[in-house]
Amino acid sequence: MRLVQFQTKSSGGPRVGLEEKDGGNVIDLNACDSSLPRTMREFLEGGEAALAAARKALASHQHVLPRSEVSLLAPVTNPGKVICVGMNYADHCREQGMEHPKEPIIFSKFTSSIVGPCDNIVHPPKSNELDWEVELAFVIGKKGKNIQESVAMDHIAGFTVGHDVSARDWQLKKNGTQWVLGKSFDTFCPLGPALVTKDAVSDPHNLGIRCRVNGELVQDSNTSQMIFKVPTLVSWVSQFATLYPGDVFLTGTPPGVGVFRKPPMFLKRGDEVQCEIDELGTLRNKVV
Repeated sequence: MRLVQFQTKSSGGPRVGLEEKDGGNVIDLNACDSSLPRTMREFLEGGEAALAAARKALASHQHVLPRSEVSLLAPVTNPGKVICVGMNYADHCREQGMEHPKEPIIFSKFTSSIVGPCDNIVHPPKSNELDWEVELAFVIGKKGKNIQESVAMDHIAGFTVGHDVSARDWQLKKNGTQWVLGKSFDTFCPLGPALVTKDAVSDPHNLGIRCRVNGELVQDSNTSQMIFKVPTLVSWVSQFATLYPGDVFLTGTPPGVGVFRKPPMFLKRGDEVQCEIDELGTLRNKVV
């Protein structure tokens, strides 16, 4: 299933729905079942009962909204945590001439950086080095602590596309080279277009992953290049922090980012960035 958060001109706030297909019409789950929550985080907290209601609505094919009447939001807009992984692609490490990390490199983004799949990325006046990073993202669906790798996938609701927009000057030169501020400006975390449930993804570790800037292919790899796979990341982080439904993981980026080009290349106002992962969909965000 392709779960989405959306709004319409008359909805008065977010609703939870189902895309019939990537880019297709949307089934309004809240219209199908008024007892369902109207945010994805609360929906995921409903566990299997909520997912069963979604499957029933998909089969009924009722309360279908034309795509032209729907504006997609990020699949999760209010997670408790946005957990990010650095240096997690073998080909990205080779790009920098660096060895693979021996343990996952973990940082975070402020949740206020989240925007939807077609929303604008605001180029902050405080940065002159805005960079792109397409990433596979996944969302926790079941609470857990000290989770074993063997059962880690049981705690995942599904997968989506993430864009870890990065102000490289703030990440690598300023603020003591701490990463969080450079990663957390408002609008620096586009997500979407849908949360694709794990049963609908053939293999999260074998998906084509690409980024285009103004139509030019700048990143082109495969999630098979991930050093630490999804179960390892869930298990590793859960040693330190309890994971809750709605928590978002961004799992690292492949090579081709602007900062390591010769000469470096950075985003400017007016650019359009497309981040795409096979089976999941595409983000289309303009820099303003």
